[in-house]
Amino acid sequence: MTYDLFIADRSFSSWSLRGWLMLENFGLSSRLHMVGLYSGTMAADLAALAPARLVPVLRTPEGTVVGESLAIGETLAERHPEAGHWPADPALRATARWLVAEMATGFTALRSACPMQLLHCYDGFTPSDAVRADLDRLETLWAHARSLSGATEGWLFGAYSLADVFYTPVAARIIGYDLPVSPEARSYALALLSDPAVRAWRAEGLKVSYDPLPYPNPLPTRAWPVPA
Repeated sequence: MTYDLFIADRSFSSWSLRGWLMLENFGLSSRLHMVGLYSGTMAADLAALAPARLVPVLRTPEGTVVGESLAIGETLAERHPEAGHWPADPALRATARWLVAEMATGFTALRSACPMQLLHCYDGFTPSDAVRADLDRLETLWAHARSLSGATEGWLFGAYSLADVFYTPVAARIIGYDLPVSPEARSYALALLSDPAVRAWRAEGLKVSYDPLPYPNPLPTRAWPVPA
């Protein structure tokens, strides 16, 4: 069973990364289709999938089109209960859904001020009060998840789940902009970015060059901490 997944540029499209990890890290086969997010062809590339208009977009083997990452995640979890997209324990599963939903709809200050990019790390970024508030909220949610799961390191709920998928681009923001978080949060962020699938995704993205670079930033840069 192979799914068609429509994604945009790997180095910058946070939602595309989430969509791919929902398949890749749960043993589900996919064919990737690139959408021209920065080349201006996105609308044309997605026309056959209307009314979908944003990436990622999933097409099932039966031809059903599913947009929006939350819907894609729930669809895959329903179709493949053995894959383990959600924690098996009901309390952990409910909490994981909460964390995923809040990520999908919240943290607007962090997402706006720190666009995801997987090329390098910036030095000297100064977060606003709103960004700091989002970081505090992240720490609260992650600590709550661990208090329930008992996982002191690694994945939030012990086993890898959609919660870890949804927070992977957040990890890229924390590391990429050297944001002020606790050692525990930084360790979790590095664990997410060290995942072999994420490293493979980044390696593919590095094969593409951009002129001009999306989301330009004048700050000095240094090397990404996790090898591709």
